[in-house]
Amino acid sequence: MDKEIFGLIDAEAVRQREGLELIPSENYVSGDVLKAAGSVLTNKYSEGYPDFDGLLDWDDKEIAKTILPSRRYYGGQENTDRVERLAIARACRLFGADHANVQPHSGAQANNAVYNAWLEPGDTVLGMNLGHGGHLTHGSPVTLSAKIYNFVPYGTVAETGDIDYDEMEKMAIKHQPKILLVGYSAFMKVPDFAQVAEIGKKIPGCLLMADMAHVAGLIAGKVHKSPFDYGFHVMTTTTHKTLRGPRGGMILSKGAVGNPLKKPEKTLENIPMLIDRSVFPGTQGGPLMHIIAAKAVAFGEALKPEFQEYAANIVNNAAILADELDALGFHCIGGGTENHLILIDMMKSFKVDGKIMERALDRIGLNLNANSIANDTLPPFRPSGIRLGTPAITTRGLGKQEMKRIAKWMRAVADICAKAKKEVNLDKYNADFSVLREEVKKMALRFPLPSDK
Repeated sequence: MDKEIFGLIDAEAVRQREGLELIPSENYVSGDVLKAAGSVLTNKYSEGYPDFDGLLDWDDKEIAKTILPSRRYYGGQENTDRVERLAIARACRLFGADHANVQPHSGAQANNAVYNAWLEPGDTVLGMNLGHGGHLTHGSPVTLSAKIYNFVPYGTVAETGDIDYDEMEKMAIKHQPKILLVGYSAFMKVPDFAQVAEIGKKIPGCLLMADMAHVAGLIAGKVHKSPFDYGFHVMTTTTHKTLRGPRGGMILSKGAVGNPLKKPEKTLENIPMLIDRSVFPGTQGGPLMHIIAAKAVAFGEALKPEFQEYAANIVNNAAILADELDALGFHCIGGGTENHLILIDMMKSFKVDGKIMERALDRIGLNLNANSIANDTLPPFRPSGIRLGTPAITTRGLGKQEMKRIAKWMRAVADICAKAKKEVNLDKYNADFSVLREEVKKMALRFPLPSDK
């Protein structure tokens, strides 16, 4: 046994058990998802795809026992094909998609594969400004995709925190994007997908794409609108976050499903096959079959009725937490939240930056992240805001009373930070942190991790 590595894994398990995860992009997987991710499927190369004709008409038992012709480049695929077909079928049922590619290693890989499937170098994508809550892969100049394609940003309205749909339409008419992208990493509203779709219809050959990495679990749990209900062609997502699966990505699409080995005509109807060809061999090699198995387990869990209750609890907890924080003097961007995520302007609230607050909260076992806000005057590594959410703590079973307690702990830490002002070293407040740390630990240990049950 590698004592150094496994010692650190054990230490991380202790950290997770004794603290509370408020980062909105993190969650805790079930014991079954964890087992699948650590299975012998990690030993198998499976480049290519399984056959999946008529897949959605089958139940899970039929898929698990039926061997179909394989479209792989290696032999020995009788089990891996069935695992991937189960993942595809469950994902399609969960989201009402015609097809799912479950091979992307991350959300970023999923987005890049869609770009590669539909765009030519230099084509235009209209996506949310990173500084207003968008994601790196939506046009940040530090990314590879931004060096290949022309990304044009739209923003949000400062007063409401919502998308500036008027600006979006003006930019779309002006720049004629090949992809109109709705997606974000720090956004507290439910997008008006119908309005976006109407804008997209005015642009010939425009692909409507939704990056729903943060809210996929809320969509699956039927507490958030689905872009597919409004005519979107593609939805990308991670499989962790609110979906509560292993770390990975996925691309869901509407259109014709067929053999990706035969090059299809480049039409919106053929986008599922174009995406398959773009994932492999276009942007990735061998899929991670152990992670695909873990994705399939997570999708199966999300298809159960209790997952809808979980999704509703995420949103309820977030609303309660936002209201409590607002009452304690925190300035919540947009006046609160409509989903799982809360964005707070710490400079406006307490005249301290988000990074100091993040580091101080780490000391008591509450983990979140510093985050830029719209039109932030501070640098990205020490921004004005913090970002937090409720998916992970809701998984552990925390509810209304715990949200109120977390808000009070956060206010206590904010007061310490206000005293410290711009000091990076908070050591002289260790005694105060220690008292709060024990309170957080005591609560956390009342709510076991799912994999410990």
